[in-house]
Amino acid sequence: MIAHFKKHELQFKQPAGTSRGVYHSRTVWYLFLEDNGITGIGECAPLPGLSKEKPEEVEAVLKEISNDPQRFVDDLSLLQDIPSVKFGLETALLDLRNGGKQIIFPSDFTNGQAGIPINGLIWMGDEDFMVKQIQEKLNAEYSCIKLKIGAIDFEKELELLRIVRSACCEKSLTLRVDANGAFQPAEAMEKLNALAKFDIHSIEQPIKTGQWEEMGKLCDETPIPIALDEELIGINKRDEKEKLLDTIRPQFLVLKPSLHGGIAGCDEWIELANDRSIGWWITSYLESNIGLNAIAQWTYTKQSKMHQGLGTGQLFTNNINSPLEIRGEQLWFDPQKSFDLL
Repeated sequence: MIAHFKKHELQFKQPAGTSRGVYHSRTVWYLFLEDNGITGIGECAPLPGLSKEKPEEVEAVLKEISNDPQRFVDDLSLLQDIPSVKFGLETALLDLRNGGKQIIFPSDFTNGQAGIPINGLIWMGDEDFMVKQIQEKLNAEYSCIKLKIGAIDFEKELELLRIVRSACCEKSLTLRVDANGAFQPAEAMEKLNALAKFDIHSIEQPIKTGQWEEMGKLCDETPIPIALDEELIGINKRDEKEKLLDTIRPQFLVLKPSLHGGIAGCDEWIELANDRSIGWWITSYLESNIGLNAIAQWTYTKQSKMHQGLGTGQLFTNNINSPLEIRGEQLWFDPQKSFDLL
């Protein structure tokens, strides 16, 4: 087996705003595994400011894999604390074993016979920008919309929610919000009560990570179901996962393979969540279409009825062409199309 990797700088069509800052570009690495004339490809996509691993750590580990791929293939636990690379190696290996055609979980999804329901994502920005996005999603008849909050004045964010609710019957539109840890613990309950007036499905990460007791209290008393996202980053051992879930007792988990331990790590989170009657859904996080394809195929095998957080990489000017496309509010795979691989 031979391994090598290639760096790729993705450029955003317009700045992508989060509570952690604004992204104009982001770097990903493609990992190639070659054996018997077949090449499997996986994507390693750490995100500065969010991922535990730094770009230089990712490159260093990819060089190690290139020197001795079999060592890492035989023991994926070596990458336990570098989830973006673990995900890249997992998916490159699955692609290799399935013929190197980017069909890593064959299903009705990859056959083009079924789609995956997804939420419409509203990015942070000024009020006019967010209103424009909301109207576009409503016009496209999304039945689940997710707004990132915490970047502008909270009262203006509440007004945006009023706009959405006035434009659509409450029962026909599911509203999710993602605070990315923007609330202070002392003010969080007051803000949750204000948000609850708009029949919010869930709020992701209302306060910053590492405050387990405060988060647990919020989950016990909240008028809105709370979903953990960033809180899961760096929690990679089973006993640590169990402790977190049993301490905080969240209503939902939001799972990102590139952040939360790769496919195997997320499978374990799902198992532990199911044992505790905790809901979950799966989200991509600014991967190119190589990583998104792998996440979408794996997601479909879970047969979840919830809306997932998947897109088609339309944010980038230089993404890789792929068979993924959005039809209505579903993500589909067109088997008649192919990947424009590097």
